[in-house]
Amino acid sequence: MTLLHFLVPFLVLLGILIFVHELGHFLVAKRLGIRVLKFSLGFGPRIFGWQRGDTEYAVSAVPLGGYVKLYGEDPDEELPPEDRAASFSARGVGHRLATVAAGPSMNLLLAVVVFSVLSFFGTPVLLPVVGEVSSGMPAAGAGLQPGDRISAVNGRAVGSWDEMAEAIGSSSGRELGLTVHRGAETLTVRVQPTRREAKNLFGEVEERPVIGISPSGAVENQRSPAWMAPWIGLRETGRWTWMTLEVLGKMAAGRVSPRTLGGPIAIAKMAGDTAQTGPLNFLFLIAILSVNLAVLNLLPIPVLDGGHLFFFLVEAVRGRPVSVKFREAAQQVGLMILLLLMAFVMYNDVARLMAG
Repeated sequence: MTLLHFLVPFLVLLGILIFVHELGHFLVAKRLGIRVLKFSLGFGPRIFGWQRGDTEYAVSAVPLGGYVKLYGEDPDEELPPEDRAASFSARGVGHRLATVAAGPSMNLLLAVVVFSVLSFFGTPVLLPVVGEVSSGMPAAGAGLQPGDRISAVNGRAVGSWDEMAEAIGSSSGRELGLTVHRGAETLTVRVQPTRREAKNLFGEVEERPVIGISPSGAVENQRSPAWMAPWIGLRETGRWTWMTLEVLGKMAAGRVSPRTLGGPIAIAKMAGDTAQTGPLNFLFLIAILSVNLAVLNLLPIPVLDGGHLFFFLVEAVRGRPVSVKFREAAQQVGLMILLLLMAFVMYNDVARLMAG
């Protein structure tokens, strides 16, 4: 595989995520009458750009981010009295909150739109069809066989392997009645789950009820009615947002290893591999990473949007802004945290490459 296999999808992916994020800041600032001095995709030296009105539009050399530069961002900057109305720092806290929050909000909106669009084309779903039955486990004792399709657990219909596994996992070990289709026959099979240690979605080892079956790998493309698209977009965005927060919480608690974090190299590999499997899967990756970007940007770390929002909320409560000296110190700490995090995820990426 050539470098272009990864580089082009990676740049397209980053370009979309960054553009949408910065567009949020830009549109709200313009709508509120705040002067925008620069809209840049990327950091560092400008590759090309143009000037239109007060705003310079640019594409810069380092594609790992972007920024919107607003007039009067520094509250201590001396501004001509006639221009103060167009400055960011002279605006009320509500306008500043709205402008900063618009970036992550646009990333969440992008995810809603993409998940809604994907629902028109259908979602690949792993079917609840038995592939293997482990000997000595409850499923084998109950007579389940490879090829059996489970359609209900205790009378509750299941349309996917995940739904079936969730129903078994939430049984608390009680005996289950499975509705099973075997060829032209429909059977009711009674099975008593046993408890085993297994890894969950986050890599944590936990004990849960199992019956000893694995999926056959049969997949079906399930489409939803068009009128449900917006609801599906909102539901999936909410689900992935919660999952991202849950992972961050488990990392903070030490229950999930931070070595699972990936940096630019890991994202580039995902982008390249996913792009090869088709545009729908690539769109799915964009939606997930857009949610991740929104959540990470909302963390209350100085230099991130969440850090600015935190200071604005403190200002709204106190009735006066946080001191410049404190903000500058916090910005330095936040920058150090981000640099350390970037170094760590890059180390993870390199370690994965060297491991194979």
